Amino acid sequence: MRFNLLSLFAAALLIAACESTSDSTDGADGTGGTSTEIIVEEINPRSAEYVSEVLGDRVYFDFNSSIINAQSQSGIKRWAEWMNAYGDIVVIVEGHADERGTREYNLALGERRANAIKNYLIALGVAPDRIATISFGKERPAVEGHTEAAWAQNRRGVLVLG
Repeated sequence: MRFNLLSLFAAALLIAACESTSDSTDGADGTGGTSTEIIVEEINPRSAEYVSEVLGDRVYFDFNSSIINAQSQSGIKRWAEWMNAYGDIVVIVEGHADERGTREYNLALGERRANAIKNYLIALGVAPDRIATISFGKERPAVEGHTEAAWAQNRRGVLVLG
């Protein structure tokens, strides 16, 4: 009896091991059903998704500064190359500041930051009439909070499709 039970158990294991658990397609698409390749959709280079995922839409600034640092320069260069490749693209550069300072001071600082980005794009060959600027000062924080980490995220320029 024990031998029959072991034989039955071994047979069940053998059958289970032979069943396919492949993640491949069933072949209904005419590919044979054995492919496990992943299809990656290409992001439209004229989309907001492309802007945020590929180009990066943020330029960060130091406290009380509108000077573009070396790291930010490389990001703006990517923007310029992209804008020069797609001559009909228009962008809006938003200038932002952290919560410290008066409303008027931060609006002026946001404007200087937006103009610094615009001027750098122009220096890299982008036509000035394709770049608009606006300052939001401290009115639209990216991160709420009263810490240096939050303030650092709010001292920024944001490039958006126009």
